[in-house]
Amino acid sequence: MNHFWAFWTRVKRKRTKASVMVEIILIIVVLIMLVAIFKSQLTSLVGDIFDKITKEGLAI
Repeated sequence: MNHFWAFWTRVKRKRTKASVMVEIILIIVVLIMLVAIFKSQLTSLVGDIFDKITKEGLAI
């Protein structure tokens, strides 16, 4: 019976590591897709932020 529980804990540990890896990969894929979808909006936003920083920096 101890062999079964030892085996079961090893299986659970491996599943946990694998599921964490799958979750990380899915999060990365979702982030890449969001960047691809909103690329023009993000580019415009970052450009506006840098323009504002430059203008305020020159005003000082």
